Amino acid sequence: MKESRFEKQLKFLIEVDKMKTVLRQTILTDRSRQETDAEHSWHFALMALALSEYSAYPDLDMFKVVKMALVHDLVEVYAGDTFAYDEAGYLDKQEREIKAADRIFGMLPEDQASEFRSLWEEFEEMKTPEAIYAAAIDRLQPFINNSVTDGHTWRLHGVTSDKVYKRMEVIKQAIPDVWVFVENVIQDAIKKGFIKEFNERIKNDEYQ
Repeated sequence: MKESRFEKQLKFLIEVDKMKTVLRQTILTDRSRQETDAEHSWHFALMALALSEYSAYPDLDMFKVVKMALVHDLVEVYAGDTFAYDEAGYLDKQEREIKAADRIFGMLPEDQASEFRSLWEEFEEMKTPEAIYAAAIDRLQPFINNSVTDGHTWRLHGVTSDKVYKRMEVIKQAIPDVWVFVENVIQDAIKKGFIKEFNERIKNDEYQ
């Protein structure tokens, strides 16, 4: 018997409840536990609204940005969360997430499946103003949590300053007024030993 539109939507909504169990490396600001994908997505959406006045794009479609925030990590229900600085994990990240996208978005009625999939792909490609701004907020959210938890994930994984700067570079483009805050946090984290300062000369010497 063919599923009705509502039955497909209900099945999808029940399935994505699993986002509440997908743990991220970021911990909550009270340091009590790791945050989940669902919590990250909510915080991302709220931050996007709260900080929209700093966007470099005056005609930003905030409704689209919020929708991106809500769907951007749905694939992790099946693909799992890949830590931003996990180079090995990134080798097959795209393959895992495309398969997951086929599965999770395919549960929806055709029109919604197409819309949600398009939003996810636009976010991943980071070419439109909405996607660039969304990417900046997506990266700023765990950055702020790290800034108030003594660089928890940076310390845990021995992250170096060059990688943090590279990851946060999109801030310069999307919300340039926030870049001073980002730089101050990174420099303070380096001084306190939360982030390892990258030294090209020392790195080169290690391989000679």
